[in-house]
Amino acid sequence: MGTVPSALKHCLSYQHLLKEQPWIGEPVPPPQPGQESQTSGLPEYIKIVEVGPRDGLQNEKVIVPTDIKIELINRLSKTGLSAIEVTSFVSSKWVPQMADHKEVMRGIERHPGVRYPVLTPNLQGFHNAIAAGATEVSVFGAASESFSKMNINCSIEESIEKFEEVVKSARNMNIPVRGYVSCALGCPYEGNILPAKVAEVSKRLYSMGCYEISLGDTIGVGTPGSMKRMLEAVMKEIPLSAIAVHCHDTYGQALANILTAIQVLLQCMSEGAVFLADLNLSRSCQNSLMKQALHSLSDWLYASSSLAWSEGKSPVSWILTQVQDITSQPVSVVMH
Repeated sequence: MGTVPSALKHCLSYQHLLKEQPWIGEPVPPPQPGQESQTSGLPEYIKIVEVGPRDGLQNEKVIVPTDIKIELINRLSKTGLSAIEVTSFVSSKWVPQMADHKEVMRGIERHPGVRYPVLTPNLQGFHNAIAAGATEVSVFGAASESFSKMNINCSIEESIEKFEEVVKSARNMNIPVRGYVSCALGCPYEGNILPAKVAEVSKRLYSMGCYEISLGDTIGVGTPGSMKRMLEAVMKEIPLSAIAVHCHDTYGQALANILTAIQVLLQCMSEGAVFLADLNLSRSCQNSLMKQALHSLSDWLYASSSLAWSEGKSPVSWILTQVQDITSQPVSVVMH
């Protein structure tokens, strides 16, 4: 698996954090035959759901050409990723960057063993996605009533009803559905979000048929403490194997939050555990140390997933160069 990059340790070298999370410290020698690999404090394998082509690009003000999006996905497909979120079947009125969803979906090269989910807000979006060739979809809810109304124009309860329609139709067509819970660690309108509310929404999504629930720190206000409390609440309602995290780096907390989630979930997992993480590309901070750390974590997560770069250059570096050329503005990596 390798050790945590030095840039990550530097960003997380607060004394209290090192005491609570000793696995961030000095590298532990590889386990001997028969010795449990959990002694390293890290999972044996990290499953990455790459959401960069959708979540990483959707907020770019300058439209990224369709052929660039397709090329990004094709490059990602060659790395060994098991899941790449391709696009979003939402109205182009609300998300202009995703207006070419049909063209992107139909233009990518599909590799055996790779899933290509797409985001679908409602039944219409679901049917449009299936018509374009989608074989897996995601629905996105929120743990905040205010955010739900602002983001998808309906209450949490109304959104659940819409998702149930999507999941029911998907089940009839043997289409897997993944669920998102936004504002799991804070809301721009309501502030703090109770862990119990996140757990409630997560349970309802899982109970209706979502095989995996991605818990999102949508505005990046989470801390290791709030991440731990939230996960502990959710773990009481849905299986550990169905939990993923989706962290934004708005206030420089993504690294600490992701590593905290690894530890919290790992403590409750059996040997051979899999940690689930969404990985994304987007604009980020200007701090050079944080940029280095984010790139290091990106490469570390990929390496921990037994992935390989094609043509000697990672898709992360490639798309950052492409977007920077289009927008003439610097971009960096954030963890989603």
